[in-house]
Amino acid sequence: MGLVHGGRRNTPGLRREEVAVLAGVSASWYTWLEQGRDIKVSETVLDSISDALRLNDIERAHLYRLTGTNPPPLPAKATSGEVSRLQRTVEALPAPAYVVDRYWNSLAANEKARSLLGVTETGYNHLVGFFTDPRVMRRYLRWDELARQLVGQFRVQATRYAGDHGFAALTVRLCSASPRFAELWARHETRDCAMTKVDLRGPADEVLSYEQMILGFADRTDLLLMLYVPPVIDGGKAVADSRLS
Repeated sequence: MGLVHGGRRNTPGLRREEVAVLAGVSASWYTWLEQGRDIKVSETVLDSISDALRLNDIERAHLYRLTGTNPPPLPAKATSGEVSRLQRTVEALPAPAYVVDRYWNSLAANEKARSLLGVTETGYNHLVGFFTDPRVMRRYLRWDELARQLVGQFRVQATRYAGDHGFAALTVRLCSASPRFAELWARHETRDCAMTKVDLRGPADEVLSYEQMILGFADRTDLLLMLYVPPVIDGGKAVADSRLS
């Protein structure tokens, strides 16, 4: 079915009737949707309306929520353009910082994160490294406490993306590789901390203390920015080891 052309008009964008035609619904039904009436809306119709209005992922998710429907899941894999922007972001930060996807695979890291935390190439899984790499276990002075927290956070993340088989595969891998992870996973504990104190062993065996902040992104809520901020002491001044500056 084609659109009915009604001549030129000064207002940009599609008419309500044109959106309805493109979405395959009646103009009356689409008007009821705009008015917030109690009508049943399928995901197929919402996708058609989103396509007709050329909504981006954020706008599409907002439309879903307005109708009381869970938005479609974000793609698990970040695009090359997103990874490039993330890399530029962490490189501009003065503190150790890196970005992980929903499975804790590394997407971007700055030099301080690579040298201090041992964050390696893109694709490095921080959970696997934390539970299986002896160098990582030695680096974190309160390793077991952080292990309990990480497993609890991973359980929350897996529940948030229920139906994503990638979490089941990673869980099997971790349970097979680490008896400690398997033991903690069997406890069914949940943690969801946005800020944690982390004590690290520095290059010369000195103790370096940081506040690990976990931050999200508005347009990709499944990606997480891990930022290590020196604690605020000495009259409000942030103090870090001089060899890291």
